[in-house]
Amino acid sequence: MSEWVLEELPPNKVHKATIIKPIVDQNYVPYVHVFLFCSPHLLDLPWEDVLVPHILSYLPLRHVLTLQRVSKPFQSLVHLYLTNCRSFDSTQLGSQMPKSAFCNILKNNAVLQRLDLRSCSDWLTDKELLPIIAQNHHLLYINLNSCVHLSRQTLVAISLSCPHIQNIYLGHSEWVDCLSLRSLADHCKALEVVDLTACRQLKDDAVCYLVHKSTHLKALTLAVNANISDVSIEETAKNCRDLEHLDLTGCLRVKNESIRTLAEYCNKLKSLKVKHCHNVTESSLSILRKRGVEMDVEPPLQRALVLLQDVVGFAPFINLQI
Repeated sequence: MSEWVLEELPPNKVHKATIIKPIVDQNYVPYVHVFLFCSPHLLDLPWEDVLVPHILSYLPLRHVLTLQRVSKPFQSLVHLYLTNCRSFDSTQLGSQMPKSAFCNILKNNAVLQRLDLRSCSDWLTDKELLPIIAQNHHLLYINLNSCVHLSRQTLVAISLSCPHIQNIYLGHSEWVDCLSLRSLADHCKALEVVDLTACRQLKDDAVCYLVHKSTHLKALTLAVNANISDVSIEETAKNCRDLEHLDLTGCLRVKNESIRTLAEYCNKLKSLKVKHCHNVTESSLSILRKRGVEMDVEPPLQRALVLLQDVVGFAPFINLQI
C-alpha cells in the first residue's frame, strides 16, 4: 500500500503551490508527482489584462459597484473598470440611482461606445449629460428615450462630439427640433437606426433632410407624429434603399400612395408598422405582404374572423384560399 506525504516546493519554483509525493514499493507503481496549485488571491491577477476584461465585464453593473464596499483595493479595481468600460446601461441599476452616483461613475470614462440612460429620465439634464458627451467621441449607440428634461443642446453636442454614432433613440423627446436634427444629419454620416417617436416638433422638412443625408438607414421610427405625411415616407423610400424596419404607428397623415412608393424602392424591408394609420389600406399593404414583410395589422378577412370569434365565441371554418 502507498503512503502519501505533503512536500512544500521552494518558493522560487512554484508560487503558493505544493507537491504530493507518493511513496510506493518499487514493484508496485511508477513514481509519480501530482501538483496541486492553490488559487492566488483574486486581486493578484493582472487587473487590466484579466480582471477587467474577462471577469468584471461579465458581471451586472450593480454587482460590480457593490465590490467597492469590500476594501480599498477593490474600490480601486472598480474605479479602473468604470474608467475603461465600453458600455453603460442605466436599466441595470434601476431608477433610484442618484445624480451624484451617476456623475461619479462616468466622470473619468472617455472610451464609451454604448450609453443607455432610459432609467435616468426622471432627473437627467444637460448639466449631467453634456460633460459625458464631450469626452466620449467613440459613442456608437445612445438611448435617451423619455429623457424629457434635456434640451436641443444635447443633440447638437452629440452631433459635434460623436461623429461615429450609428444608433440613436430620442423617443418622446419634445426638445428635439428641426435645427438640432439637421445638425445630427450633417455631422453623423454613419446613422443606421433612428427613433423619433413622438418628437412632436418635427415636420416633413426635418425628416426629409435627415433621410437625404443618412442614406444608410436600416431602421426609422416616426410613430405618434401627426406632422409626418406622405412627403416624408416617399423621400425615405427613395433615399434609404437599405431600410429594413419602418414604424409609422399613429401617423394619421400617411396614405396609400407613400406605402406604394415604399414597396417600389425598399426591397430589403422586413417590417412595417402602420397601426392606427387610418388612411393606409390593404390595397397598398398587400404588395408588401406578398413579399413577406411583417406587419402589425392583419388582413381584412383575418381581422373579421377575430372580431367574429370575439362576438360569438368561436370562429367558423372558412377556406381562406378562396
